[in-house]
Amino acid sequence: MRNIPMFLLFTALLGACSGGSNGPGQGAGATKGITPVAKQDVGEVLARVGDSVVGSEEFKHEAARKTPASGAELSDEERLEVLDELVTEEVLFQEAMKKGLYQDSKVRKILVNLLLREEVYAGVKNDDFTEEELMAYYEDHKDEFIVPEKVQVKRIYIRTGPDRDDAAAKALADKVHTDLMKDRRVFSELAATHSDGPYKRRGGDIGFISREGKPGIDDEVVAKAFEMKIDEISAPFKSGDGYHILYVVNRRDRVERTFEQMKGSVVRMVKQDRYKKLTDDYIAKAKGGYTVEIDQAKVKAVEIGRGGARFASPEIDPDAEAPGDEIHP
Repeated sequence: MRNIPMFLLFTALLGACSGGSNGPGQGAGATKGITPVAKQDVGEVLARVGDSVVGSEEFKHEAARKTPASGAELSDEERLEVLDELVTEEVLFQEAMKKGLYQDSKVRKILVNLLLREEVYAGVKNDDFTEEELMAYYEDHKDEFIVPEKVQVKRIYIRTGPDRDDAAAKALADKVHTDLMKDRRVFSELAATHSDGPYKRRGGDIGFISREGKPGIDDEVVAKAFEMKIDEISAPFKSGDGYHILYVVNRRDRVERTFEQMKGSVVRMVKQDRYKKLTDDYIAKAKGGYTVEIDQAKVKAVEIGRGGARFASPEIDPDAEAPGDEIHP
């Protein structure tokens, strides 16, 4: 059954889910309702496995991937080895079907993706879109292709709290600033020693930030960074629940990418929009062939656990971020 179009396999499996009452792993009865689907273009039948067959086309594909021991061509024994592997795979496939493993959530998602790939995505090609259409999309979404102005900033953050009042935090910030004015090369070392928050592990390096800011960084800190020049160190200033000392390491100017530079990204984004529309249309049409009944009262009554979800801390761990200027459609 491996060579059948995947959307036909998925249709057969849907029939199994609706026709059988057994759940996953409940034996052969779980496949009740499956309509056998014949392979297409099998060529000559080389072996039969139950109601399915292994054909010459499938055999040729697999045999071509095997390296002959003689270096010339596969021996009769090697050919039989290839066929035995295909027969074994078919047997195991049918056993998996009997056990209802197609109902596993991961398998179902794979089948849904394969179905959409064959029924929707395969019908969309790059040359479906004219130059005029791509240019129009670029003009309508020009802001998405702009790399904003950014500054790379390091920060030493002295937080106030139960163990350090405002006066103590200010005194420590002033002392650290004095040391920096003597030798700014020790900034990373002082940040690793005195700074609070996750960025201390990176010597206080927050990385490049735009005027829109960064999760966990006060807007006042961002605004201050953009007022500064490269290689400038700020005096300690209060923002939020602590004192901050900033060091601007580098700057990147705003860059507006041209249509020619971003044409590849434009094509991908236009295709994504087309995929979305065609997928919605396909789903709506497919749903029209099924009777769907929803018990809203029971849906509302289902208790949903947190599943061990973690809540974000005030500052995002920089090691978990993936910053970059590239546009990812």
